[in-house]
Amino acid sequence: ILEVNHSDSERRKHAGKYVSLDCEFVGVGPEGSESALARVSIVNFYGHVLLDTFVRPLEKVVDWRTRVSGVTPAHMKNAILFKEAQKTTSDILKNRILIGHAVYHDLKALLLSHPSSMTRDTSLFPPFRAYAKGKTPSLKKLSQQILGKEIQKNEHSSIEDARATVVLYRLYKKDFEKF
Repeated sequence: ILEVNHSDSERRKHAGKYVSLDCEFVGVGPEGSESALARVSIVNFYGHVLLDTFVRPLEKVVDWRTRVSGVTPAHMKNAILFKEAQKTTSDILKNRILIGHAVYHDLKALLLSHPSSMTRDTSLFPPFRAYAKGKTPSLKKLSQQILGKEIQKNEHSSIEDARATVVLYRLYKKDFEKF
């Protein structure tokens, strides 16, 4: 029988040194052509959820993009205000290494910045770009080809995407740190 090391399992629930961020967006502006933050999720190095919350967009939603984002008007009932999501995210990211896939878009939507020396972006990692012939690879493709795991079958889940991103980073951590 395997004994569970409770201190280790508890440790795996804390933020730690590394966190992975992913967001979901809805359409605002003319014909819903602009993206607005609607959900933010952060997991730790082990995939434990540190934050997962829906966020009230600052502008009127024109296109919920539900078939991609998974966000519906019903999610806005308990959604938090943008400023609260921004502050909570900023507090979690502070002094931590941020892992993400095209994480620039997530930070831009949150109106936040993070030191590039403390950011690991799987969309920019040269060995991963080879899967897309030098272009930006999709997280779906990387997850399928490297992890053998199918994600984003229907609508996206920012938790699932953040977890896939951190697993990709963990597998190639030594190589990431050389870049």
